[in-house]
Amino acid sequence: MQTTRQNRISRLIQTDLGDIFVKEMKAALGASLVTVTKVRVTPDLSIARIYVSIFPIGDTTKERVMQAIDDHSGDIRRRLGLREGKQLRIIPHLEFYLDDSLDYIENIERLLKS
Repeated sequence: MQTTRQNRISRLIQTDLGDIFVKEMKAALGASLVTVTKVRVTPDLSIARIYVSIFPIGDTTKERVMQAIDDHSGDIRRRLGLREGKQLRIIPHLEFYLDDSLDYIENIERLLKS
């Protein structure tokens, strides 16, 4: 169960990271659309676990984009710090995970149609 502060910081990070991926990291990520679906912050606010969804769907595309995100995680954290510097004392360490819930939903729909 997350506290009110954790939820507020999670929403703030989710909004700012979504903006960073769309506007500032477009060249590094290629033609893929990266959406931040969920952010979980630890109780001590030191680690933020970010779940991202990648479109278009393809195993090689997802692996390539996740590798690019991991390679640029320091730059992403710096950009996040520039945006949230006045609101947070310490910018949490960012851990990125692939959110495959859309793939799961798509698979269920495909199975129901057949």
